[in-house]
This record gives sequence, C-alpha cells and structure tokens, in this order.
Amino acid sequence: MQEQGIGWLLAIIVGAAAGWIAEQIMKSNQGLLMNIILGIVGSIIANALFSLLGIGFGGVIGYLIAGVIGACILIALGRMVRGRRV
Repeated sequence: MQEQGIGWLLAIIVGAAAGWIAEQIMKSNQGLLMNIILGIVGSIIANALFSLLGIGFGGVIGYLIAGVIGACILIALGRMVRGRRV
C-alpha cells in the first residue's frame, strides 16, 4: 500500500471502514479489530483478483471499494468453512 501513497495509519482507518461496511452488508457481527483485519486483507485480496482481470483501484476510495468487496468475500468464505449459510 505504501507505493500507492497510502500510509499504515490511513490503511488501518480505511480497513476499519471497509470492514464495518462489509459487516453491515453481510449481516455479520464482528469487532473493531476484526473489521480492520478484514478490510485490509480484503483489500489486498480484491486488488490481486481485480489485477488479474485488468482492473486497477487507486487512492483512498479505490482501497475502500476493494476492501469492502474483499471483506465480503472473506466473510462469505468464513461462513462456508464453518458450515453456515451464506
């Protein structure tokens, strides 16, 4: 994230926001720390998947969008692994 101009503090804030938005979309109940983790890891995963398709996100809004999409994917995968309905 540093090469795109986003520092670690901003990544944590954007990750928390992305995780919270994904939590609301997926009707999940996570804590603040899990929202941050889901948002940051989700952003990394979504950016990697989108780069395979030739789509690139940049800036804070791009990372927020990618983080929300990636966090939703991670929540869905977690539910599948635990055997809950998606």
